[in-house]
Amino acid sequence: MAPIDFKPTFEKPQPPSKYCVISYPAPNVILVRLNRPKDLNCINMDGHAELDALLQWVDEEPALSVTVITGTGRAFCAGADLKGKADDYRKWNNSNAKGGKRTMPPSGFGAISRRNGRKPIIAAVNGIAFGGGTELIVNCDLVVAAQKATFALPEVKRGVVAMAGALPRIVRTIGKQRAMEMALTGRIVPAQEAKEWGLVNKVVGDGEGEVVNAAVEYAKMIAENSPDAVIVSREGIKMGWEGVGAEDATRIANDSWYPRLLAGENIKEGLKAFVEKRKPRWKAAKL
Repeated sequence: MAPIDFKPTFEKPQPPSKYCVISYPAPNVILVRLNRPKDLNCINMDGHAELDALLQWVDEEPALSVTVITGTGRAFCAGADLKGKADDYRKWNNSNAKGGKRTMPPSGFGAISRRNGRKPIIAAVNGIAFGGGTELIVNCDLVVAAQKATFALPEVKRGVVAMAGALPRIVRTIGKQRAMEMALTGRIVPAQEAKEWGLVNKVVGDGEGEVVNAAVEYAKMIAENSPDAVIVSREGIKMGWEGVGAEDATRIANDSWYPRLLAGENIKEGLKAFVEKRKPRWKAAKL
């Protein structure tokens, strides 16, 4: 289990959390643990709103640079809560019957599947990631998986569709044929195969806290870098992944993002630290 004794000071208080456990395992790193193990960490409507408020707060909080998300128990997240609160189940059925949509924040399933955001999110997939759980990780920036982790888009087996953002995104990560295989068959993809496909960065063992520790190590590496440069670098990659051409993405980055980077103090500090052969003393991102 990642250490949780780091106590950051925030400009604004952390939003309340009912469905997840929040901790701070390293400087500038927040760990969000989905905490409904009896329900395989399925997310209900209130849970989506909670995560949306939390991640918006993270983006605006100078003391935080990276989010790690994981699950409690044997699942990372098994998707939407169709067995939990009666109201959620009725909303699901009623919206389907009327051809409407369930109430969900613009950031999508778990406030991640369609999130743009400013700061990176790392998934520490400890077990089952089905349906919405897979939609979550498709839009995360890095994915670490335990050996026992499994991924699937089983919606077709229930007569519904993965409409929280995964379909157009996953094809850009793993290619058309593999994306079709997942979406049209609904079969379960084990962690090692998901890594071979490029859906997962790293597969680790199934020991207690091993996957979280590995994800936190990635988060620490990111958090040690200039927070301004991390935000702009992420934006450049995201634009290309979302379909913006290389020349347009470079132009947008140069016109919109790079001037903000140059106006900050971190670029000067990074160069000065390099010349002086010391570790940079970064300031919180102000982009």
